[in-house]
Amino acid sequence: MSSENTRHDLLKVLNSMKQRQAAAGTADAALRKDRLQRGIRLIRDHHEALIQAMSDDFGHRSHFQAGSSDLAGSIKMLQHAIDHVDEWMQAETAEAPDPGMTTEIHYQPLGVVGVISPWNFPINLAFGPLAGVFAAGNTAMLKPSELTPRTSDLLAELIGRYYGPEELAVVLGEADVAQAFSTLPFDHLVFTGSTAVGRHVMRAAADNLVPVTLELGGKSPVLVSREADLTKAVERTLTGKTFNAGQICIAPDYVLLPEEQTRDFTALARDFLARSYPSVQHNDDYTAIVSDRHYQRLISLLEDAREKGAEIVNLGPEDEPAYREDSRKIAPHLVIGATDDMAIMQEEIFGPLLPIRTYDQEREAVAYITGNPRPLAAYYFSEDTEAQRAFAESTISGALVVNDVMAHVSIDSLPFGGVGPSGIGAYHGVHGFRRFSHAKPLVVQSEEGLGNLRLRAPYDDKYAELKALLEG
Repeated sequence: MSSENTRHDLLKVLNSMKQRQAAAGTADAALRKDRLQRGIRLIRDHHEALIQAMSDDFGHRSHFQAGSSDLAGSIKMLQHAIDHVDEWMQAETAEAPDPGMTTEIHYQPLGVVGVISPWNFPINLAFGPLAGVFAAGNTAMLKPSELTPRTSDLLAELIGRYYGPEELAVVLGEADVAQAFSTLPFDHLVFTGSTAVGRHVMRAAADNLVPVTLELGGKSPVLVSREADLTKAVERTLTGKTFNAGQICIAPDYVLLPEEQTRDFTALARDFLARSYPSVQHNDDYTAIVSDRHYQRLISLLEDAREKGAEIVNLGPEDEPAYREDSRKIAPHLVIGATDDMAIMQEEIFGPLLPIRTYDQEREAVAYITGNPRPLAAYYFSEDTEAQRAFAESTISGALVVNDVMAHVSIDSLPFGGVGPSGIGAYHGVHGFRRFSHAKPLVVQSEEGLGNLRLRAPYDDKYAELKALLEG
């Protein structure tokens, strides 16, 4: 089927959804909660099948990691929306300029929202946006990733059981289908993926003036200050870096470390990972790389760094290979002495490889962060509250976490999103509700109509008052 025929078929689905939504009218709170609750039921009723499908797609994925992040995380977001949607739907009172005038802000559904979800958290990054989409009273079309086909097929089947086609439609297919999907005249489009693809999505959406939310990623730094608790920094950073084998948009991407602490950092890392993952290749807790292409890319990053002078430290068990093509499992590695000419410092890693750059003065490390594209998250380890405040003020990132990594993503009351190259817009909780709503001002003029009277001619007396105001 040609791309034009694909787009034509998708457009028919979208137009039908828009027409049915217009005929049905605005979804009330009960219907919004019902749609959210059905998402929870879908996940709970089929959690074992979903976990297995994700593991099969990855070659092996930790069942705990899949269950906690994708399934429990999605349920948590959906339930948070259920608990708060009545409150969010209330009109807000705004300050009125004249006595007797009523000024309010009403939140209305945008319409039909397109969601392009990625492979690394295929359930969470579908239902996460949908929590805000449904809470705001919208319907949606979902394009899940072709890189996790078993999960996408199962998700499409289950959604067909729990939702009507006018509420949530699933579109399956390869990259060409996603490209056609991004050209549709949605009322809003959400994309989670790489910065490079995000540019194409935004360009395609612009033809129809479709507003976008782009959650992209980038290179999220970890800055370890001299006065930090180094054990805490190592253990918490590597907990995030090894979860899902580092295949996370907010995973710590590189560490900035005082030069004299490199050996201590390495020793602590070895000890921590020996306790966390005594085996990698035969450990059900350790997740594989999702595809052969991604596996080969990560090995190429390691080899490029080695050839350009980095010290490569395998943190995996000594009696196991550092990586195996048949399992697609790569042990955690430190890349010590990483430099900007290395590919590993030029692209988002998305794997269990952690470059280490050293610094002499902390201001040099901060300047390095601010001199690079703004990341989706930044992580700072320091026990000094004044230093924490200074770092927060001097850096710009989608989020900042102090003395931990990735902690912000599971807090539903916080916005989740990037800034600049790492993304546009944010969602989660009320921020998702507002992202997928139109904030419509509603003004009821007073009986006296003072605002209207000010505009009426003749203007002789009014102009004198105006001049007095302008002249101060």
